[in-house]
Amino acid sequence: MPLLVAAIAGVVLVVVVRQLVVGGSAPGDRGQAKAPRTGCVSLRVTASSEKAALLSGIAEDYNRTDRTANGSCVEVRVASKASGAAAEALARGWDERVDGPRPDVWSPASRSWTVLLRQRTTAQDKADLVPKDTPSIAQTPLVIAMPRPMAEALGWPGKQLGWSDVLALSRDPRGWGGHGHPEWGRFKLGKTNPNFSTSGLNATIATYFAATGRSSDLTSADIVSPKVIDYVRGVERAVVHYGDTTLTFLSNLYAAGQRGQGLNYISAVTVEEKSVWDYNQGNPTGDPATLGRQAKPQVPLAAIYPKEGTLVSDNPFVVLQAEWVDAGKRAAAADFLGYVREPAQQRRFTDAAFRSFEGRPASAINQANGMLPELAYTVIDPPPPAVLDEVARSWASLRKRARVLMVIDVSGSMGSQVANASQSKLDLAKRAAHAAIGQLEPDDQLGLWTFSTADQAGAPPYQELIPPAPVRQVKGRFGGTVDGLVPSGGTALYATIRAATEAGRRSFDPDKINAVVVLTDGKNEFPPDNDLSSLLADLSAEDAEKAVRVFPIAYGAQTDLDVLQQVGAASRATAYDARDPASIEKVMINVFSNF
Repeated sequence: MPLLVAAIAGVVLVVVVRQLVVGGSAPGDRGQAKAPRTGCVSLRVTASSEKAALLSGIAEDYNRTDRTANGSCVEVRVASKASGAAAEALARGWDERVDGPRPDVWSPASRSWTVLLRQRTTAQDKADLVPKDTPSIAQTPLVIAMPRPMAEALGWPGKQLGWSDVLALSRDPRGWGGHGHPEWGRFKLGKTNPNFSTSGLNATIATYFAATGRSSDLTSADIVSPKVIDYVRGVERAVVHYGDTTLTFLSNLYAAGQRGQGLNYISAVTVEEKSVWDYNQGNPTGDPATLGRQAKPQVPLAAIYPKEGTLVSDNPFVVLQAEWVDAGKRAAAADFLGYVREPAQQRRFTDAAFRSFEGRPASAINQANGMLPELAYTVIDPPPPAVLDEVARSWASLRKRARVLMVIDVSGSMGSQVANASQSKLDLAKRAAHAAIGQLEPDDQLGLWTFSTADQAGAPPYQELIPPAPVRQVKGRFGGTVDGLVPSGGTALYATIRAATEAGRRSFDPDKINAVVVLTDGKNEFPPDNDLSSLLADLSAEDAEKAVRVFPIAYGAQTDLDVLQQVGAASRATAYDARDPASIEKVMINVFSNF
């Protein structure tokens, strides 16, 4: 009996300690039933993706306290939305049917987005939603993250490095051979689309500043300077593809490293400092819930703080100046902000390798984890609103061009009606394709294939309708051809992906992003090619210097997302989830953010 009592006591102790460590709450705050509260002020917070889970946990603990604002209790709910998508939604007028719950407080990753929002609402003669005071809740600087052996080959950590080194490597035909490592191939940069991603936006701003040799006072004249244009275009030339999130690069790099290919996928990726810590813990997604589930990477990352200066993601707390944010909500927001900035909550940020709202690093940021806490880096402030808007808009003309083959499933199941819609899946896919190609520039290249199953013995199950050609030449024909598609047959998925990538290799253009976008609503139904292992082996064995990247879209509930994720990862790209057919237009636009 004494042993049983001791065992029970030990279990209770473990549970209590776990609550204290994981929850960060006082013993009475978590796990005990409390009477439901009524009449509370509801405060909705929309936060950038990389911190939404952490901030949501803090909000849950806040809701368990007895705090009040102006005599009322407060219920805080946190929703995750990418900073660029939230800025765009606020600028055009938030639509809850499309954008989710309307926020009272917006916390993008960087105040660069608040500058852009202010500029765009002003241009539309709308009320300014951004107040003068947008206090930070945590900070993390933009870094150029490199696999550590590559950074060390350039002199890290003793030598200060930056955008000029990226530009030099981009322009050197020897690639890494100029630094004694020809086996690493050419320099390959991962960079997200600045229209969607904070790291992409801040990296674009930083390269414009680096081109001028200044860390302040960027002007409209700089944006059109031939010298600046040449510099920025030179950096973009090294990009392997873009995207809406750094997760694609970090997850693929981790997987490549586990296969012993960590020095051949990409040479660098522009991310926030905290992402280096996440990656080096074996948690490339940055989700607190997955921390500790995977081994640390075979090849860790090193953070390069650009010597020319860098921007800081200061995670501003923006209480929107909108008619729906009344005095009660403003008081609630002020109290929640005070709670978030208290030492206990700040420790939760710094334990996850953010810096405090004052910019101070804590113990998680150290050289062993790939970061340099003692390094004094120059902070670049975002340029004035009009100039920042010019930077964001000019990127489209300077980014690396793409050669995209769109492959659309026209099997019979694509003709099925979508619930709560008067259209078929194919109809919605047609509309999404029209919207997505609007992101391409006239000198990008676009082609179109369809696939189902062969309609006669010996015939291929796919059909080339438009060979890749400049968008300016094929856009009208593309639209008309897509509009005329009709559903029929089964799904020859593997054979089509294999043929499309082989066609891409035969016409590979080293100066472009070479990609295949495959939209499918089913699983492979073509017995002559039913070997997934063989397909994945072919895709992963492809020469990294001539990679044709496959971006599959799982469209509808009958698709096998796991298989498509394997295909995307094997080709050094990523898959997208549109199993809710109503989401296809948004998903297709996200896919095309890679180009």
